[in-house]
Amino acid sequence: MIHISLEMMIFVIVGGFLAAYVDSVVGGGGLISVPLLLATGLPPAVALGTNKLASTMSSLTSTISFMRSGNIDLKAVKGLFLLSLLGAVCGTMVLRQIPSDFLKPLVVIMLILITIYTIFRKSWGASSTFQQYSIKTALLMGGAAFGLGFYDGFFGPGTGSFLIFVFLMLGFDFVKAAGNSKVLNFGSNIASLATFMVLGSINYSIGIPMGLAMVAGSFLGSRMAIRKGTAYVRPLFLTVCLLLIGKQIWDFL
Repeated sequence: MIHISLEMMIFVIVGGFLAAYVDSVVGGGGLISVPLLLATGLPPAVALGTNKLASTMSSLTSTISFMRSGNIDLKAVKGLFLLSLLGAVCGTMVLRQIPSDFLKPLVVIMLILITIYTIFRKSWGASSTFQQYSIKTALLMGGAAFGLGFYDGFFGPGTGSFLIFVFLMLGFDFVKAAGNSKVLNFGSNIASLATFMVLGSINYSIGIPMGLAMVAGSFLGSRMAIRKGTAYVRPLFLTVCLLLIGKQIWDFL
């Protein structure tokens, strides 16, 4: 069991709060929280498991905030939650057999395309145009929920951004797209967290304090997104996409 200094714990708590503030809306909080946990001296597998504990606490908080504000389409996500959870279980199981590094170039390309598309569609996501459900829509959402849940369990970076993009393509505005994506992200987080718990790859003495800080950051971040709307969420979404692109390119090199 690794014990860290008070100063490092404060650093982890503050960093966790900032990570959750961003992650509660558009994902990408792992860009901050995982390096912080690695800096404490935790082995990579334990750092990832500890981060998953804290981020699951965070995603539950933001999901509740979006739900209470009416910015989650329950009809759309109630069945997708289980698909996302199932996909993450499958992805985590496959990860134990096959390394995931080969996905890095593809993820960079997809994030670049999403960023460019969003930049040039300036009014995209400003208001909801989603009106009705169809078999085609249900199949698309179901496939995206399972597929991105699988991706989250198998690799992970950019899952929140990809989920938001899918809901934007379906016609949801940025705030509802963010709310819907948090529900599915919470489902995949639960599956991954359970796996890390079974494997004993979680440091609870660090993860629980960090998780509590992330609950606070998630609450404030989601409330800010709900209050300010698309004008706040859209630039944050683009910023996180660009940071994810940079991080993946850096790791690839």
